[in-house]
Amino acid sequence: MISVCMPTYNGEKFIRIQLESILSQLGNDDEIVISDDSSTDKTVEIIKSFNDSRIHLLENNSFHSPVYNLENALKNAKGDFIFLSDQDDEWTVDKVSVCMEKLKDCDILIHDADIVDGNGIQTAKSFFKLNHTKKGKFYNLLKNGYLGCCMCFSKKLCEALLPFPKELPMHDIYIGNFAAFNGYRIKFIEDKLIHYRRHGNNASITSEHSHRKLLSRISDRIIILKNI
Repeated sequence: MISVCMPTYNGEKFIRIQLESILSQLGNDDEIVISDDSSTDKTVEIIKSFNDSRIHLLENNSFHSPVYNLENALKNAKGDFIFLSDQDDEWTVDKVSVCMEKLKDCDILIHDADIVDGNGIQTAKSFFKLNHTKKGKFYNLLKNGYLGCCMCFSKKLCEALLPFPKELPMHDIYIGNFAAFNGYRIKFIEDKLIHYRRHGNNASITSEHSHRKLLSRISDRIIILKNI
């Protein structure tokens, strides 16, 4: 059983196309667990309009945080395999089949993606190349290559990393480093399995050049190391 976990907040612009791209690949026993952080637009209305029993909507939350909004979805997931999803991307038609094959011999999988803008126009062919993503736990502690929307992992790993510690800077860097430093099998693959949408209002900052002060970035890594 697959659980796709998606945090949402005011995602009306792209949520429909994303859900369509996911649902078309899921079986009858799979699920999408959506935790909505009190959206004020039509996000919840659009989700409900699918009227699909595989969608489990957790609404009226007030986390005010994409990190702990996702945690809520993960806590309610029932699947043997967990796929993370943003509200504004689009999955390629073979994402699930490719990932499920690769998950046979790893605990967590991170795949590549192309990058598109708000109009769906490709702006970069490879997130891995743009981000200089490489293997290696110490490299990825310093230069995060764990992009959440390109992750899927086993239920075993999911159960081990919950609950999230307080004050996490972002969930993907925590999940990836938790797996790496606790002996879980990690695999990076070059297959581009989503159209990763960068439109200026994304919750994740992983693919953006960081303009934060060095001390702030160091503080983030200290928080991660203390909790893995």
